[in-house]
Order: sequence, then C-alpha cells, then structure tokens
Amino acid sequence: MEQIVTESDWKLFRSRISDWQERFMEKLVSEYAELISDTSKQSSDKFWELEKRINTDKKLKGVTCEMRRSTMIYNLMDLYREGAINDTDLDGFNEEIVRRVKDALKW
Repeated sequence: MEQIVTESDWKLFRSRISDWQERFMEKLVSEYAELISDTSKQSSDKFWELEKRINTDKKLKGVTCEMRRSTMIYNLMDLYREGAINDTDLDGFNEEIVRRVKDALKW
C-alpha cells in the first residue's frame, strides 16, 4: 500500500499526528476523570477499572504509533476507526488514501 503514499502525504501525516494524538488523549483523560468522579463506585473498583482502561488505551494509535512511511496508511485507518481522526482530518491527503481509510470502517 505504500506506493499510494506520496511525499506530500507523508509530510502532512507527520505534521498532524502529534495534534491528533494530543486531542485524542485529551478525550481519554476526560473519560478517566469521569470514571474517577463516579461516586457510585468504590475507590478500589475505580482504580482497577482505570488501570485496565489505561493498559488498553495506551496501545491505540491515537496514543502511540510507529512513525514509518510504510505503515502510514494503516495508522490512518486505525486512527479513523478509533475516532482519533475524522473526515476533516483527512483533508489534504490524496483521494486514494482517503477512500481506503474510510473503507476501513467497513471491515
């Protein structure tokens, strides 16, 4: 798939990824804050639920991804599926990349 990734696509991805990840992690932190603020649960339950969420979430591309041109399109697909990016975030990428990323939701 890397043959459809142009130099401009790669530069665009590298310029945007940190902002996307920061935005996604802010969303996660808000969710964690809600979990911690839940007065209907015991502290121990909240602690273990939070620990489980963080261990799961830290593997998401919205938190960390391998920065290689050869994996860029797969990273975009995962970011899109995870909700870390949306249609607007795909503006500027070539049409084939946008199509493939959006088609990834159908899998």
